[in-house]
Amino acid sequence: MSTVKQKILVVDDEPDIVELIAYNLKREGYQVYTASNGQEAVTTAKKVMPDLIILDVMMPKMDGIEACRIMRAMPEFKSTFMVFLTARSEEYSEIAGFNVGADDYIAKPIKPRALLSRINAILRRNAQHEELPNEKLEIANLVIDREAFLVFKNGEKIVLAKKEFELLYLLASKPGKVYTREVILKNIWEDSVVVTNRTIDVHIRKLREKIGESYVSTVKGVGYKFEA
Repeated sequence: MSTVKQKILVVDDEPDIVELIAYNLKREGYQVYTASNGQEAVTTAKKVMPDLIILDVMMPKMDGIEACRIMRAMPEFKSTFMVFLTARSEEYSEIAGFNVGADDYIAKPIKPRALLSRINAILRRNAQHEELPNEKLEIANLVIDREAFLVFKNGEKIVLAKKEFELLYLLASKPGKVYTREVILKNIWEDSVVVTNRTIDVHIRKLREKIGESYVSTVKGVGYKFEA
């Protein structure tokens, strides 16, 4: 059982799916809240401030992609974990999720034990990160503030999604060092079975769009490095 009553919001328009996930999460010791569409998810999230949100992609009124995009634009949800739940297997759906700031991707049909293992791992990593000393990296006209999950470029604030920030922090912590895709996956996503090389590429592209093209270099066939 989880020793911390962390809050999880489950959003899906299929009552059976919501009931299955909520039942298993409650047994694990989490506080569980539910919503049946994206609009309701945004409203509920503002009220309960969950630690993690599980969002179905395809829903009426507002889909999970749009709901995630709206919440990621709000300062209070900049570091909230967002996990997409979907039966869709198309690659573009996964990429669209990561583009709006998703942290992970879980496919239906739901396997309760696998789902719980993934959720526990995500929240455990978050607790471990919070225990680390607060550090700021100041390098190449960037200030990277780990406590606030913010980046400042020439004094201008840049808001990154949680995984984008973790990726930047990893690379910038050792400028010039080449990080292989395998090392990046291990450090940022650990044992997430849905993460692929394409996932890393999407996050790198989004990072470059936000901070500029010159900071992160591709080492062809190997990985990426931060250029000071």
